[in-house]
Amino acid sequence: MGYAVQWLRSLLFNVQMYLAMAVIGLAFLPWALVSPRGARLACLTYCRWVRWTLGWMTGLRTEVRGTPPQDEVIVAAKHQSFLDILMIFGAVPAGKFIMKQEIMWTPIIGQYAMRIGCVSVNRGKRGAAIKKMVADVAAGVANPGQLIIYSQGTRVAPGVKAPYKVGTAVLYEQLGQDCVPVATNVGVFWPKRGIYRKPGVAVVEFLPRISAGMSRDAFLSQLELDVETTSDQLMAEAGFQSDR
Repeated sequence: MGYAVQWLRSLLFNVQMYLAMAVIGLAFLPWALVSPRGARLACLTYCRWVRWTLGWMTGLRTEVRGTPPQDEVIVAAKHQSFLDILMIFGAVPAGKFIMKQEIMWTPIIGQYAMRIGCVSVNRGKRGAAIKKMVADVAAGVANPGQLIIYSQGTRVAPGVKAPYKVGTAVLYEQLGQDCVPVATNVGVFWPKRGIYRKPGVAVVEFLPRISAGMSRDAFLSQLELDVETTSDQLMAEAGFQSDR
């Protein structure tokens, strides 16, 4: 009975979450069309709305730990569900994502993503995609901010092992910027797929930055060690038992 009630609460939350996306997106549209600031405020408003309604509708609270960067850095994060996107973006002052090309064609999300300076990547053409990503990022350097990239390239469920892709290291090397790793346990509560939202405390944690100047291999090894170790700790704190 308890599971059924929580599932219903989760369903109601999901329905209003998507309705809110449309309402907020349309309400801010005139401002967003003339100013990236309007688009960013719309996105931040939506992030706050989802986190607030998630807490009282499903019992899933959210917590940001560590020190979110305020300067121009690469933010290399663990990606487990839509929730970590909202939490990371809402924690930094000028976030812009590296995102797969298909998302740019998604109603509302795609239009706002373009307005805040997100960079699309065609994941089907690996070498060409990395070159284009570096060029597009370089072209957008005039719009300072925190470049958010998911180093494994996709959502990865808790307990699943997935490689860290070289694109993050290429950006780190080419841009000459520090990198701030981000760990999370959100997938324990909000899975990659499905409606159910488990009560608890979902956490994203900003970790100590990795200074610019390391070699690609050394950087990727350090990034993976930092993110995976802390993510495992956060998931264990949430009651998740990993087999790996």
